[in-house]
Amino acid sequence: MSEKTSPTSLLTQDEPWTNSIKWDANGLIPVIAQELGSKDILMVAWMNEQAVLKTVELGRAVYFSRSRNKLWFKGEESGHVQRVHEVRLDCDNDVLLLSVTQEGHNPSIACHTGRHSCFYQKLETGQKGDWVWTAIEPVLKDPETIYK
Repeated sequence: MSEKTSPTSLLTQDEPWTNSIKWDANGLIPVIAQELGSKDILMVAWMNEQAVLKTVELGRAVYFSRSRNKLWFKGEESGHVQRVHEVRLDCDNDVLLLSVTQEGHNPSIACHTGRHSCFYQKLETGQKGDWVWTAIEPVLKDPETIYK
């Protein structure tokens, strides 16, 4: 569907499509990476406009690392690349959803901890009736061997 005929488009025909995105005060947008086949949520990261444009251009996830203050080509160090199949924008235009396939040395790993997903901790009731975070996904590969 073209921008001009899209019923939800806020753009005129001459405006770049990234103008529809509501960037935060730092020029960033949160991004959810969801695995294409399993629908598992693998991770949440951030993108600036340059990262969004590179992701679309290359067909692989490129994020913005807030801690390093630079573009982060997912897998550049670990080899765990995310091939992007689809990019969606939520109804408020302030969150992106990437449909991805993990590729690389161990395509099951998306998290820097060596796990499949960054969401491996579950809030559970502890032995004393208190709340504790419990790791519910195994480490698939020691991160020390991933990031040398």
